[in-house]
Amino acid sequence: MSNDMDMSEFHAIFFEEAQEHLDSMESLLLALDVGNPEDEQLNAIFRAAHSIKGSASTFGFPDMAAVTHELETLLDRVRKKELALTEEIVDVTLVAKDLLRNQLAFHQGGEAVDEADIKSICSAIQKLASGENTAIEQKPKVIEAVEVSDAVTAKVSTSSAATTSIRVGVEKVDQLINLVGELVITQSMLAQTAQVEFIENERLYERLQQLERNTRELQESVMSIRMLPVSSVFSRFPRLVRDLAGQLGKQIELRTFGEATELDRGVIEKITDPLTHLIRNSVDHGIEMPDQRLESGKSAKGILTLSAFHQGGSVIIQIKDDGAGLNRDRILNKARERGLAVSENPADQEVWGLIFAPGFSTADVVSDVSGRGVGMDVVRRNIESLGGRVDIASETGHGTTITIRLPLTLAIMDGMSIGVGDQLYIVPMTAIIESLRPAASDIKFIAGQGRLVYVRGEYLPMIALHEVFGLVPAQKHPEDGILVIVDTELGRAALFVDELLGQRQVVIKSLESNYRKVPGISAATIMGDGSVSMILDVSETVRLGRRSAPLALVS
Repeated sequence: MSNDMDMSEFHAIFFEEAQEHLDSMESLLLALDVGNPEDEQLNAIFRAAHSIKGSASTFGFPDMAAVTHELETLLDRVRKKELALTEEIVDVTLVAKDLLRNQLAFHQGGEAVDEADIKSICSAIQKLASGENTAIEQKPKVIEAVEVSDAVTAKVSTSSAATTSIRVGVEKVDQLINLVGELVITQSMLAQTAQVEFIENERLYERLQQLERNTRELQESVMSIRMLPVSSVFSRFPRLVRDLAGQLGKQIELRTFGEATELDRGVIEKITDPLTHLIRNSVDHGIEMPDQRLESGKSAKGILTLSAFHQGGSVIIQIKDDGAGLNRDRILNKARERGLAVSENPADQEVWGLIFAPGFSTADVVSDVSGRGVGMDVVRRNIESLGGRVDIASETGHGTTITIRLPLTLAIMDGMSIGVGDQLYIVPMTAIIESLRPAASDIKFIAGQGRLVYVRGEYLPMIALHEVFGLVPAQKHPEDGILVIVDTELGRAALFVDELLGQRQVVIKSLESNYRKVPGISAATIMGDGSVSMILDVSETVRLGRRSAPLALVS
């Protein structure tokens, strides 16, 4: 019994290392030049299978050891040049990798693996290893694996310049980040309280300045522990694109850039599904069939580019294809068929925004890949729930670019402080397009729609925040206040506020866990004077404002 307990302590390490080997195996297989493979690549693929087999046998997972034993035999013959590498061998090895991933998930509490799948794949591997051509009778359904490890790897530099790592539970890191956030707030409160003393005590001022610098450096250092490179997400897409392109009969090359760009672990986890949907859309709807591309003067092979980079305190992720582009007329026709509100001569951005309407699709045929009309609205909602935004640019015949702007972390946010009545709110900077003071002549009243304001060629709904939150405003007329133009899943809107109080970085605190859910509010923060300020959920605030718009005409 004690031996079992001792062995089980190493299971978490095995799960994580096995997943790393499987990921490495897949990326190496997808990068192979089948006609002229490099020896080192073949050796690395063999070593990955060999490592999994050895560890699985040692830690008591005979099912995984059996599959990797068969795979090891095949890969050994290939690397020794006893068998020529073929696309069939690559395909079978990729399918075997999927099966091993399913087995790994099962041992962590996931769904059991079908014995028929194991038998079919092992049989196919054995036939290929003996020199026969074969086809897999039954491919396994790829099961979404449970979390491989609820730990992050923190790098520790030693004096010898070598780099080691330790595995730390995520809950410990989150607790540390929360405590540092409290420290930042306390430091800010202390600085504001002692402000009166600065003039008389220069030394106090200098030491508080030093405390602020040290606190900010500590905060940045702790936050970096939760940062992961986007390669952890990007690495799954070469396989996805390869499989979908083969299924659809298309030729597609995926190019990735900026894989080392880092994001908070929480953002990484939640961006995976939206990115997967957008990639599938580009493969299915964006890039044309080879004969269509040749007819339009393009190469038969389409290019899909996935890139990530930093810009202005945010991370930008772009999905770009050189396909047919969005069909403006088709989108407009579908939108009007469904009764969506469309202006007389809409700008391209307004047209592209229509595809985010719930259930919107221009697909004539529902396929296994896409076209069910569920997805783009969910994509936008998921990205906005992270404090991000998504934009589309498209040129007919030349392709489409989807740009996602995300915050670096979910713990700290850049926001704009706004005053409404006697309250101070924070608007996420990622949602703000611009702010302006309108002319009285630009504001109209339309029955059933409430107030509209004319901004840069279009009428936007105007949401008075004092009406949404039941406050007495300092400015009753919009022309005396400020309009903050925001981008939401409902489209652009203008928030009427009393004043702008400046941009600041705030520490985000959950309102639900500390108080309760408040309509129109996503979270809260503690200001330097100790007061609590609410962070707006911009989309929900606009929705609440538009719902009460007809009532605003009475006042």
